Amino acid sequence: MDNATTAEVVLPGEPFDPTLAFFTDKLGFRVEQISPADGPVTTAISGHGLRLRLDKAHRGAAGVVRIAVPAPELQPALTAPNGTRVEFVDADPPIVIPDLVPERVVTRFAKDAAWIPGRAGLQYRDLIPTRLGGRFIASHIRLTEGGPVPDYTHFHKVRCQLIYCVQGWIRVAYEDQGEPFVMQAGDCVLQPPRIRHRVMETAAGAAVVEVACPAEHSTHADWSMTLPRPPGDRRRRYGGQRFVRHVAANAQWTPWREGFEARDLGIAAATDGLASARAVRAHSATILPASRHAGEFLFLFIETGRAMLKCGGSEALQAGDACSIPAGVDYGFADCSPDFAFLEVTLPGSPG
Repeated sequence: MDNATTAEVVLPGEPFDPTLAFFTDKLGFRVEQISPADGPVTTAISGHGLRLRLDKAHRGAAGVVRIAVPAPELQPALTAPNGTRVEFVDADPPIVIPDLVPERVVTRFAKDAAWIPGRAGLQYRDLIPTRLGGRFIASHIRLTEGGPVPDYTHFHKVRCQLIYCVQGWIRVAYEDQGEPFVMQAGDCVLQPPRIRHRVMETAAGAAVVEVACPAEHSTHADWSMTLPRPPGDRRRRYGGQRFVRHVAANAQWTPWREGFEARDLGIAAATDGLASARAVRAHSATILPASRHAGEFLFLFIETGRAMLKCGGSEALQAGDACSIPAGVDYGFADCSPDFAFLEVTLPGSPG
């Protein structure tokens, strides 16, 4: 379709004059073509990024036209003389954050690894099927084939979103960050609300964990921006948050709890405490004593090794498994293997 010049939606054209006047006088469309000059039976009109053809001979449905306007300009729906319904919708609706429905959730890679196709050739595995009432989503995302990714510059309308590489590598480009960079296993990025980005290339079998709030959030293409592009203000804030690129190879492990060490991923500092994330690994202990949290969200993804989750019982977890722990519930680990390591994500940001 490279030679196509325009596309039109055809609507009934009867009654012709009142319908044309409705779209031009009331809605601001303009006439692009009309024929014949004496006693017109068809006309092409354009407005608001849309081209319509009103045709007296058309017997199809009258259809629905949606016009996006700023929230203050919203008004009730209108009906054109030809029967077309015109709806006015918010051009930039606010993010809806559902109420939290706390629940202990455990998903296992061996048992619950149901992969579903997503956009740009990605495959998704849901790590919190209940979505905690729709407030949070955690996804295990993989690319089975390596090479260029058919992605495009886009952004997400979210409260918070981070990506943690758990296997292989992916090449990505971000607004204001200059040249593309490669995320290796253990690397993490915080994607502030509405930052433009693009996945460019990946190794076969690469996988990441994505955590976001709310669970249902919209993805918007931005065809006006080409990525990569020259760097801008790397410290710029998007929705009050800064972009974070955490490189595991450059990070320092520090003592965390007795027998365990962690590396902070920089999320708390970039979000002013809205969220935090850390990578944790066993250092000299096989038991992580029970503790509890008082926040709205605690998510754990097992990267390597195995351990026994102690949380209202005992459950064996291994690499690829995940769990969400509600506030006020004791949890800990026993029988940790020497290579036991996990990702921890909390909202609000955890102090330690």
